[in-house]
Amino acid sequence: MSSTASPDIADLIARCALRDRAAFRDLYSRTSAKLFGVTLRILKDRAEAEEALQEVYVKIWQRADRYVAGGYSPISWLVAVARNHALDVLRARKPVSDDIDLALDLADAGPDPEQATIRSSERTRIDGCLDELESDKADCVRGAYLDGFSYEELATRHNVPLNTMRTWLRRSLLKLRECLQA
Repeated sequence: MSSTASPDIADLIARCALRDRAAFRDLYSRTSAKLFGVTLRILKDRAEAEEALQEVYVKIWQRADRYVAGGYSPISWLVAVARNHALDVLRARKPVSDDIDLALDLADAGPDPEQATIRSSERTRIDGCLDELESDKADCVRGAYLDGFSYEELATRHNVPLNTMRTWLRRSLLKLRECLQA
């Protein structure tokens, strides 16, 4: 028979209802791993799940007299207590929603339509100027300034000496500046 056999667990719960501390210790040792798994799966935070598990066993100790043998399996009852408590913790974690009228006064942190249009226009101009560069040099500029590649990585990628890569990028940036100022 498994360590969480129903008749044994039901007996331990009944003895807990009579305030039998030894039965409570035994119940804890037999079921805590399973109930911890339930709380951890719901709360997704080990420390919070451990704290919740302690509170679950306080509830089990206080409510053991409410378990009705034959209704649910005893382990199902224990899991329900753990699950319900973990869900209560999860709900308490969420902030209380404010009045909907207050939300109307919140500013949108994103760009306004004018800013979005300007950015789009600037992006189009930059892409157009990049297209005027030789393709390998444009690729180097994109790699360095958009993808974050180092000069050394780009030199290796394009099979050129490091100083050549620096020269390519410097000259390409000068051409881009000329193009963008035109």
